Amino acid sequence: MSKSKKLYNVDLAPTPKGKKNWGWFEIFNVWANDVQSLFGYTLAASLFLASGLNGWAVFLALILAGFFIMWLVNLSGKPSVKHGIPYPVFARVSMGVFGANFPAMARGLVAMFWYGAQTYAASTAVALLITGVTGISGGSEFLGMSGVMWISFIFVSAFQIYLFWQGMDLIKKFLNFAGPAVYIVMIFLMLAIWQKAGGSLLSEVGNIFSGGARSGGFEGLGSFAAFVAVFSIMVGYFAAVVINFGDFARFVKNENEMKKGNLWGLVGNVIFFSFITLMITGGTIAVFGEYIAQPTDMVAKVDNMFFTLIAAFAFFSATVGINMVANFVPPAYDLSNLMPQKINFRTGGLITAICGFVIGGLWVSVITKMGMFPFVNTLGAILAPVFGIMIVDYYVIKKEKLDVNALFSDKKGGKYYYNDGFNQKGMLAWAISGYIAIGSVWPNILPGGLGDFFANLGGGGGYAWIIGAALGAIVHLAISNKNK
Repeated sequence: MSKSKKLYNVDLAPTPKGKKNWGWFEIFNVWANDVQSLFGYTLAASLFLASGLNGWAVFLALILAGFFIMWLVNLSGKPSVKHGIPYPVFARVSMGVFGANFPAMARGLVAMFWYGAQTYAASTAVALLITGVTGISGGSEFLGMSGVMWISFIFVSAFQIYLFWQGMDLIKKFLNFAGPAVYIVMIFLMLAIWQKAGGSLLSEVGNIFSGGARSGGFEGLGSFAAFVAVFSIMVGYFAAVVINFGDFARFVKNENEMKKGNLWGLVGNVIFFSFITLMITGGTIAVFGEYIAQPTDMVAKVDNMFFTLIAAFAFFSATVGINMVANFVPPAYDLSNLMPQKINFRTGGLITAICGFVIGGLWVSVITKMGMFPFVNTLGAILAPVFGIMIVDYYVIKKEKLDVNALFSDKKGGKYYYNDGFNQKGMLAWAISGYIAIGSVWPNILPGGLGDFFANLGGGGGYAWIIGAALGAIVHLAISNKNK
């Protein structure tokens, strides 16, 4: 079957066997970099403090979220391991060869938002380094950022462009370096804080474990509802990578390697990183008398030049790592999928970097006003139905049967051509379930009773991802032909 120039280029083509050279360690480091970013630390620490739950309950919710996400990515990764195709090509199965551009670009736009957010976060580490070496900390502000921050932000943006311009092999090497290196520094930070806190650290950790007042959208929730909200928020945090995990799974040798990497990389990293986060959070309260959300602010307060240099380098590496994993590779493929004949992997990445630069520049003055939890939950709600639709379509409706050649054909009557290249049933399922999922975060957009239900449910829309994914699967299954 001939391949359409509108659907095919070398970056979207199935990965040849000779290039399927990723093992469990590469997948482990994909998740290590995804878990241990500065944004990930702040989110985990906030859940311990804001949920009002016993610390063990928060731990359990985080671990269960890790197992649940592992199950989800094993489902989304299997077709890409088997056929070597990236996420936007796999989306053609359920959405149509042209309809797949909509969920692909939704994923790309979400990645651009996160790219800007993480680029800003990485620049705080570089700013910490500049301040530590020169003593210069401020300067006139523009859009909420000082001159030092803007210099750092521009440097990080340029470094990331250089990194992805070299291709996936260098990205893989960088991830394999950054994953272990960051843990070394995080452990060192934990021990340094512990030494300063002495015996009072365990006392503060005990206070966290005893629970406290609920805040940040958890107000008014019972213990079980707060537990589910913590679980769901963590699932929502990983939601973007869950959907496009095929972008990485396509390079893995076999399904067993993928599953092994997901087990140790997801569950193992969530447990270890959550423990470190908890100890450091308790330590900062003991040492400084207050909760310090940003690790870079914490390092600055420790006031040790050697430690500042090492920590800044590690935080920079970790946050650039997650940007490569979650926010560069996906939109590079998604944009390429939009116009394969004009946009390749590199060009797609450059467009992402430019859009991310604008978003990151507005991060402090505009976007953070939304609050962290609503931001995470809204992005998750947009993408969640796509996952449910793709999975139920592949495993239940198509019964794991896939014609790779037909994915690159735009001939009428083609297997995935549907109605002029669009599967209208899949698109309708996404619209209905996505609207309700976003409404669980912002109930005022929903009609009467449904809006009141989500408003009374509370939790700041923490359930959005699970609601969206489940509805996407249910609605798509209900309106689609099971024998197709």
